[in-house]
Amino acid sequence: MKLQYGRIIQDRLDDEHGLPRRRLEELARRFGAIQAEVRERQAEGEYGFYALASQETTVRQIAAFAEGLGQAYDHVLVLGIGGSALGTRALVSALRPPAWNELDDEGREFFPRLTLLDNVDPGTVAAALRRIDPRRVLVNVISKSGGTAETLAQYLVVRKWLDDALGGAASRHLVFTTDPEKGALRALATSEGIATLEVPPDVGGRFSVLSPVGLLPAALVGIDIAALVQGAARAVARAEATGLLENPAALYSGLLWAADTQIGARIHVLMPYSDRLRDVAEWFRQLWAESLGKRVDREGRVVHTGPTPVASVGATDQHSQVQLFMEGPFDKVITFVAVTDPGEDVPIPERKGMPEEVACLGGQTLGGLLRAEYEATSAALAQMGRMNCTIALPDLSPESVGELLMFFQLATGYAGCWYGVNPFDQPGVELGKRLTFGALGRVGFEPPPPPEDADADTA
Repeated sequence: MKLQYGRIIQDRLDDEHGLPRRRLEELARRFGAIQAEVRERQAEGEYGFYALASQETTVRQIAAFAEGLGQAYDHVLVLGIGGSALGTRALVSALRPPAWNELDDEGREFFPRLTLLDNVDPGTVAAALRRIDPRRVLVNVISKSGGTAETLAQYLVVRKWLDDALGGAASRHLVFTTDPEKGALRALATSEGIATLEVPPDVGGRFSVLSPVGLLPAALVGIDIAALVQGAARAVARAEATGLLENPAALYSGLLWAADTQIGARIHVLMPYSDRLRDVAEWFRQLWAESLGKRVDREGRVVHTGPTPVASVGATDQHSQVQLFMEGPFDKVITFVAVTDPGEDVPIPERKGMPEEVACLGGQTLGGLLRAEYEATSAALAQMGRMNCTIALPDLSPESVGELLMFFQLATGYAGCWYGVNPFDQPGVELGKRLTFGALGRVGFEPPPPPEDADADTA
């Protein structure tokens, strides 16, 4: 994996917009303190996700379960939300064939189908339970805290569905992924003898894709999770570099921080040129937003800081968003993800009588066209003074995807230091959770009353 960052620098754009090259030099001089802070906080128990690059025992246990008992089921139903769901979706989209659930058994190499419910929309949940056979399903309930309202509501609905169909055998169709000691799911698992996997206590939900949260569903559908972790280890090894230009995760986060705080580029777009990485962009959006959008900094000062991440995909969004990127405000940095070898290509046939302006398409390939569209978009943005960079992946193998996901997590950890905020808490989210339970009438909690004129501004 390579980070190509030249088109963020002013002298590679139009000599007017972008970061002056001296800013890069300033970042490099400051990086020693940033790296020291990361290591100090890691020693104090933060940055627990680094350890996910070395978990041989966990990988062996999950792989053994997936290859054994896990194959007794022909459908995996994952219940979760946010970090307990987005990572799994990103892994399956990136590393399993498109339209996985529509393939027959042979096309899926006899691995199970997978359905992920990451919301409590009743129409979606009801439709999923109508099409899944409860006798052949393994339900993986994921909540680190064990008390996520949406996930527990899903569980209660699905548990009744299982009980009605299977009676006392229902618990054999369940596995919980949760905190090793506390929380509602842990208590239920202990009292009912339900199988469990542990989320490491020092790994937050949005950093958990390479923990059992993402590894179990991935292994169940045949993804090589050992290779995923090997790729993650490669990213962590590169993050040991003490020079900024040799440390791509730190460099990426520093450049985006400088673009945000020094020249007002507060919107950070992730735009992979691959449908299979579309959900990686969605996963990144939560990681970047929830980690860096903070009211106060580490010192308790009110700062209301944080960039706004946007998920996009090429070439689709050349026809929806790129007009804004090209001619709108200079408030964005676009990160492309380009895949050198996508693993499959489709030739474009030549055909007589095609209009001259499109006749050149014949004899090309769809992969070649996609690559040309990325290169042209990046170059055109640069000519217009628009900052962009590229993460170049060699392929879409488990190792490459594992390295990419860990790269973004490392960059987020570094960004917390550049911004001076705690990237591992989410007080704004926790407030919403408390108000949700309050609105449902939880004993002992009084939600704030609505304003007297709550309906005054209703259309």
